[in-house]
Amino acid sequence: MKHFLIVVDIQNDFVDGALGTKEAVAIIDNCVDKIENFDGEIIVTYDTHGENYLQTKEGEKLPVTHCVKGTYGWELNEKISKALESKSCTVVEKPTFGSVELPKIIDNMAGDCDFDITLIGLCTDICVVSNALLLKANFLDSEIYVDSSCCAGVSVATHNAALDTMRCCQINVS
Repeated sequence: MKHFLIVVDIQNDFVDGALGTKEAVAIIDNCVDKIENFDGEIIVTYDTHGENYLQTKEGEKLPVTHCVKGTYGWELNEKISKALESKSCTVVEKPTFGSVELPKIIDNMAGDCDFDITLIGLCTDICVVSNALLLKANFLDSEIYVDSSCCAGVSVATHNAALDTMRCCQINVS
């Protein structure tokens, strides 16, 4: 059995930058512990935009420039980056909420082995839920887990709503 940990977008802009929240700051130590104690494959996603972000469809609906590749806001939170230093991980840059490449990467890495997937990160109500649902749709017979102590949403209410949505879709939320 293989185990995958998906570290979703724990980037500076989502922690304490352009779209940061106190709840995002509060989960960092939990995420560090999860990463450091995880025995399996780790995949790290980066929300990745260009300088033209505000001219994109997403930018029209969320007019806050964030996670522009190469900027400080695009980089991983320092504590998360340090926790990953001693781990081997695969990086996935994604231009939107969910990565359609992620299931292909996991399928390739898993080979013929059974596996489970755990997600942690930001934001619960946007990128975490999008990736969790994509993974559940692609891997019906694999257990998908979300550690809620390692996630934060845009607001507490939308964080909780996303957790409820994932539970309804047979994703294991702890």
